[in-house]
Amino acid sequence: MTAGASVTTATPSPDGSGPDPADPGDASAGTISASVGQAGRWRRGGRIRAVAVATTAAVAVVAGVAAAVGFGGDNPDTATASNLPPATAQITRQTLVDSEIADGELGYGETRSVASRRAGTVTSLAVAGARVTRGKPLYSLDNAKVVLLYGSLPAYRTLRSGETGGDVAQFERNLRTLGYDGFTVDDEYTSSTAAAVEEWQEDLGLDETGRVELGQVVYAAGEVRVDSHEAEVGDVVQPGGRVLTYTATARVVTVTLDMDDQRLAKRGGKVTVTLPDGKDAAGTIATVQTVIETGESTTGGQDEPETKIEVTVTAADPKALAGFDSASVEVAFTAAERANVLTVPVAALLALAEGGYGLQLVDGEATRIVAVRTGLFAAGRVEVSGDGLVEGATVGMPT
Repeated sequence: MTAGASVTTATPSPDGSGPDPADPGDASAGTISASVGQAGRWRRGGRIRAVAVATTAAVAVVAGVAAAVGFGGDNPDTATASNLPPATAQITRQTLVDSEIADGELGYGETRSVASRRAGTVTSLAVAGARVTRGKPLYSLDNAKVVLLYGSLPAYRTLRSGETGGDVAQFERNLRTLGYDGFTVDDEYTSSTAAAVEEWQEDLGLDETGRVELGQVVYAAGEVRVDSHEAEVGDVVQPGGRVLTYTATARVVTVTLDMDDQRLAKRGGKVTVTLPDGKDAAGTIATVQTVIETGESTTGGQDEPETKIEVTVTAADPKALAGFDSASVEVAFTAAERANVLTVPVAALLALAEGGYGLQLVDGEATRIVAVRTGLFAAGRVEVSGDGLVEGATVGMPT
């Protein structure tokens, strides 16, 4: 392109990915503004503040900039000293990182409830905070133990000889792991399975029926930590009545993000957790899920439900989280990183009338406009590439 290329104003693009050269903007604007790199920016609810904001940049350039790069003169490739930009900056080579810090909660992750599958009186409960492993009782109903087994399929029927299905195979795997044998682990509940179940029931002090009654076992993904009691010893519960709640046993950090921060929530992504004592711990994003949040409004009613992103972070070294059952922490996410790239301040970008972006290169008393390609926006700077761009070159910074 030539130095006679015209320059117009730019506003954020509809998709939020950067300035939109299609919007002529306000030609009377006298400054350049950028919505990036505003450290300490707090969002609604105080959840998240930007350290280096990528994907959006609002650039406003006065129409007079076009004249300042040589319009109407005998030599369109240069400008007189009086038309030099009011301020300048240098093209630098650096690693550009798009990162944000969000508030998180250190704890044991999602809490789940255990409901009784039959009516009865609660006669014992595992204590709150206790860890319960495979084959151990969570509670007792009418003095009959209800034990924990591992699996993803919930118990939904009584298992007896002749039954087949995935729930049979899941139960038999647990029975074999607990040390009982004499049967084949498959999806068929045979008389051999029933004989092994009788041994298991005898060891638990249960009636030796050879059947696994509905409500006799509770399935969870693994070892659990009893979080709280929903019923007390002596309470009478009905089918569906909650008895207790539990969590996983590993400490994790939970972060709730707005939907427009979805770029931060990548499963397997690396994060840094700052603990209450000021120490940092390396972490990994383990799970990402969409949740619906509701809350009370100031008038006493219910606020409109909001869709959020819930991120669970595990520590690379679980010992780093030891000593904190629950606490508020900070989590630094890195959405993108570009190493060894040329960058300029976002405010140095010029929106070209023919489309795209340019920079005003300053060489002594002369200036010229060059077209550039933009990359990552972060920390108030933008990655640029194009002909004539070198580290240390001077670019104009319109007021």
